[in-house]
Amino acid sequence: MSLRSHLAIFAGKSAQWVLKTFFKGGSSYPGQLALKINPNILDHYSDLYEVVVVTGTNGKTLTTALTVNILKQQFDEVLTNPTGANMVQGIVSTFLSAKPKKNQKNFAVLEIDEASLSKVTEYIKPELFVFTNIFRDQMDRYGEIYTTYRLIVEGAEKSPQATILCNGDSPIFNSVKTVNPRKYYGFDHLPDTEQMAHYNTDGVLCPNCHHILHYKMITYANLGKYYCPNCGFHRPELDYKLTKMVAMDNTSADFIIDEHKYGIEVGGMYNVYNALAATAVAEYYNVPAEKIKAGLGYDEKVFGRQEVIDIDGKKCTLVLVKNPVGLNQVIDMIGLSPYSFSLVALLNANYADGIDVSWIWDGNHEAFAKMNIPAVIAGGERHKDMALRLKVAGIEEDKLTETKDLDEVIEDIKALPTENVYILATYTAVLQLRKKLAEKGYIKGGMDRG
Repeated sequence: MSLRSHLAIFAGKSAQWVLKTFFKGGSSYPGQLALKINPNILDHYSDLYEVVVVTGTNGKTLTTALTVNILKQQFDEVLTNPTGANMVQGIVSTFLSAKPKKNQKNFAVLEIDEASLSKVTEYIKPELFVFTNIFRDQMDRYGEIYTTYRLIVEGAEKSPQATILCNGDSPIFNSVKTVNPRKYYGFDHLPDTEQMAHYNTDGVLCPNCHHILHYKMITYANLGKYYCPNCGFHRPELDYKLTKMVAMDNTSADFIIDEHKYGIEVGGMYNVYNALAATAVAEYYNVPAEKIKAGLGYDEKVFGRQEVIDIDGKKCTLVLVKNPVGLNQVIDMIGLSPYSFSLVALLNANYADGIDVSWIWDGNHEAFAKMNIPAVIAGGERHKDMALRLKVAGIEEDKLTETKDLDEVIEDIKALPTENVYILATYTAVLQLRKKLAEKGYIKGGMDRG
C-alpha cells in the first residue's frame, strides 16, 4: 500500500473517531477527506473485499440486510452500509470503519441507489450485482422505468466481469443485452394459467415488438411468467426458483426455494422476493441451506420495514411507502391481518420522497374502505392531499383525523380505539417521526436507517 493510501486511511479513520466520539455522526465526511488525499483509495479496499451491490426500486434495504445476515453465518467479515450512505464518500466511510482479515474472504454488501450506481462503480469494482426490480418511482428524479434501467446497466458495465443476479420475473431485466453475464431468480410456484396484467400496470410491452405481454403466472404488478404471443419473447430460464408458498400472513412467510424450506419474520409477497434474492446470493457463494435458513430467520426489523414500536400500549407497525407498486403490496400485506387495526398515513414531498405526490392516486387506497378500519389519521407535510385521497377512496369523514404536526399525530395515536396500528409513511416522514419518537423515549436513535 502506498504512503498516500496510508495517509488517506489514517486521516479518514481519525476524522471518523472524532465525529463518532464527540458528535455522534459523520457517515460521509471521513470518506470525503480520505478521497481528497487519495482519490483512488477504493482500489485498496477492492483488493480486500468481495463486493456485492444491491440496487433497484423496491427491496434494496431488506435484501441487503438479509444477505448480510446469511453471509455472516458463513464468513467472518461482512461489511455493509447500514446508514444508507451510498454515494462514493459514504462508501469510503463504510470501508474505513472495517477491519478486514487477511488470508480469507471478506465481503462487502452495499445498498446503492439506482441513480448513484454509475458514479460509485467509477471507483469500486463489484463481483456481483443484485437487481431487485424497476418500478415507476419519483418521476421527477429518475424518469420513466427504462431510463432507470439504463442507469443501472451503465453502472454495471463498468465491471463487465461481474455477474448480474436479477429478478427473472421482471420483463425489463430481459429487455436488452448486457456485457455482464446474468443469472435469474424468480417464482415457479403455480401451474400455468393464461392471464394478463392489470390495465394500469407499467412495463408490460414486449421490448422486441411492443405487443402487450401475456402471463402464465403473476405474483404482483408486472412480475411473473411472462411471454409475448406475437414474437415469442419470454421469461428466461430461472437459475434460482421459489417453488412453493407454504404460508404467508401479515407478519411472516414460509416458502420453498430450490428444495429447501425457509421462513422470514416479515409479511407480504414483496418481502418474499427480497428473501429469494438474498437466498440466490447465498447459493451463488455456496452457502449451505442450514446457514441460509438461520440468516433468513434472524428477526431484526430494519428502518421502516415493518418495525413494531410501542407507543403507550399501541403496537404500531411502521412501514415505508414511496411508490404505487410498493404501496399496493403493503396494502395487500395489511389486508392479511387477523385483528382489528387503525391506520396512520403520513405524506411528505421533499426531494428524498419525490416532490410529485400524484402517485398516491395510483395506489389502491380503496381497499382500506373495505377493511372496516375504525379510525384513520392523515398527517405529514402534505396531509391535505393524503386526507383527500382517503376520502375519495371511501374512508368516512367521521373516522378521519387530519393533522400536519407529528407531536399531535403521536398524541392522536395514543387515543386510537385499537391496540394495533399501521403507520404508512414516506421516507422523510419516517425520519421525522422516528426522531420525534426517539426524543420522547419510545425508541433509541431515530435518524439511523440501520
